[in-house]
Amino acid sequence: MSVVAELIRKEEGGALSFGNYELSEKAKKEDYECGGNLYKVKTFKEITKLERDGMFVYESVPGTCVHNFKTGAAGVDFTVNGSEDAQITVGLKEDTEYEIFVGGKSTGRIKTNLGGKLSFGVELEGNGDVPVSIRL
Repeated sequence: MSVVAELIRKEEGGALSFGNYELSEKAKKEDYECGGNLYKVKTFKEITKLERDGMFVYESVPGTCVHNFKTGAAGVDFTVNGSEDAQITVGLKEDTEYEIFVGGKSTGRIKTNLGGKLSFGVELEGNGDVPVSIRL
C-alpha cells in the first residue's frame, strides 16, 4: 500500500488511514472529523503521530503509513509500512495487559503503563505491509 498523500482519510467501515513517511518536512492536518471524533495527524520521515479529540492514539519513530486503523472494545487492528524498522506506541486502557500480533505471529503479552501507552517494535524495512493486531 502507498503512503496517504492527503495525510488522513476515512476507509470503508469507519477505519482510518494516515501518515506519509516520504515527506522531508513536517506536515499536519487538524480537525479531521470521523465517527463523531476530531483527529489530528502530524507526519514526516522522522515521526507519525495521531490524536483523537486531543488525546494520544498512535506514534511511530521513524514515520510510517498506517492503513485501516480500527479500534474496538477488544483492541486495535491496522496495517503499517515504512522505509525502516519502527518503534510504535499506541494509546489503550491504562494498566491492562494486551497480546500483540505482528505479521500474524504473537510477540507476547505486554502491560500498558498508567497512561495507557503500549510500545513495541515492528520490522518494516523490506517487508512491505505488516499487519498488527493488539488484543485483550
